[in-house]
Amino acid sequence: MAMILALDQGTTSSRAILFDHAGGVAAVAQREFPQIFPKPGWVEHDAREIWASQVAVAIEALARAQVSARDIAAIGITNQRETTVVWDRATGEPICHAIVWQDRRTAEACDRLKAAGHEPLVRDRTGLVIDAYFSGTKLAWILDNVDGARARAAEGRLAFGTIDSWLVWKLTGGHVHVTDVSNASRTMLFNIHTLAWDEDLLRMLDVPASLLPRCAPRATCTAGWPAVSASTGSRWPASRATSRRPCSARCA
Repeated sequence: MAMILALDQGTTSSRAILFDHAGGVAAVAQREFPQIFPKPGWVEHDAREIWASQVAVAIEALARAQVSARDIAAIGITNQRETTVVWDRATGEPICHAIVWQDRRTAEACDRLKAAGHEPLVRDRTGLVIDAYFSGTKLAWILDNVDGARARAAEGRLAFGTIDSWLVWKLTGGHVHVTDVSNASRTMLFNIHTLAWDEDLLRMLDVPASLLPRCAPRATCTAGWPAVSASTGSRWPASRATSRRPCSARCA
């Protein structure tokens, strides 16, 4: 019987919930992962730990429901929205710890943007105030403070995403780099009127467009999730496991 797998990636734990055809809960699994506090006001996660915990609870939920990966018709993702991950496109490895939405290290940079008169532009294009809460200044901080990051980004070698993009990238074996408008709208880089990444905001924060995921109204991926399938010992349908097509949703 086909089931829906919901992945709930939160700030302190990852959960997986399996829903049956009637909408009933067939199984639930949850696992906490470490929080990292390198300095006062700084909050980080190891994106690899997030991925490992999310795969583990998915496998656990499948085992509890006594089903295999082939029984999953679709996967839905809910996530901690503003947490920022940057990874190498070739290796799929993060270049540093993820900066969590709670992190305040870019508060002074936000104050400088306000003093420079950028807040009306940001508010008009994004509906947000300038604040360290959002992903844009976190991404700029990574580019400016991780050795070689800005040069690698300029060469198109790096990818940025919030947690949804990171999970989809890993689930599809690096074939799909995508987000949806609800996550993109929390980056301080996304124009809520045109439903596209905003060139003026990218220039304001000196963020190369090549870093960004494709934004779609729905992130319905059909490229498969080989990590979970392999771990459960089941054979994921070939049409999904080998597909290199991007998400089936239309770009905004």
